[in-house]
Amino acid sequence: MNSHRSLKLTSRDALILVDVQNDFLPGGSLAVPDGDQVVPVLNGYIKVFQKRQLPVIATRDWHPLNHCSFKNNGGIWPTHCVQHTHGAEFAGDLRLPEDVEIISKDDTPTLNSYSGFRCTDLSKQLRTKGCERLFIGGLATDYCVLNTVLDGIREGFDVVLLEDATRAVNLNPGDGDNAIARMKKAGATSIRGEVLENGIL
Repeated sequence: MNSHRSLKLTSRDALILVDVQNDFLPGGSLAVPDGDQVVPVLNGYIKVFQKRQLPVIATRDWHPLNHCSFKNNGGIWPTHCVQHTHGAEFAGDLRLPEDVEIISKDDTPTLNSYSGFRCTDLSKQLRTKGCERLFIGGLATDYCVLNTVLDGIREGFDVVLLEDATRAVNLNPGDGDNAIARMKKAGATSIRGEVLENGIL
C-alpha cells in the first residue's frame, strides 16, 4: 500500500467476512491452521465499520450433505459446513452485528465455486447499497478468500485484502502466499492490522 490516506472510509465501503465458520477453526472437520486467529482482527474491523454505519456482510459455506466437494461424493475435502449443523455456524467469538447480511453459497449439490459472488445475490446487494470498495478477510486465503476477491474485482469493485485477517489451508506448500500474489496482481490492495491500529481508517 503506497498511501494510507486513500483508506479513509466512505459511505461506499463494505466489509466482507468470508466463511468464518466452526468447521474451519481448530477442532473443525476442515480446520485451517491458525484459523481462529483471524477472529480478533476481524472483530476490530467490524467495530470500525459498525461505528460508521457501513455494511458488514458475512458469507458462509452452506453445503447439502451430498455436496460435490466432499470426499464421499468424489471431491477433495472432508464433509464440512453442512447446512444447519454446528460446523456451519459462525465462530462463537465473531462479533457479528445484528444487521449483518448473510450470504449462503455453494448450497446446491453440484456447485463448488468457493466464491461469495457465484450464484448468489452478493453483487446485487452491494450495488443496491451503493458500495464501490470492499474490505475482505476470512477463511481460507487460498480458496474462498481468493475466489471472492478475484470475482469482486471482475465485478468492478475495488478490493482491499485484509491480509492478516486471513489464513491459508496450504494444501500445497506456499498456496497461501501464491494466492496473495494472485490477488495483488489482479488489482487488490493489501493492508494489515496496523493500519486499523494507527487509526488510518
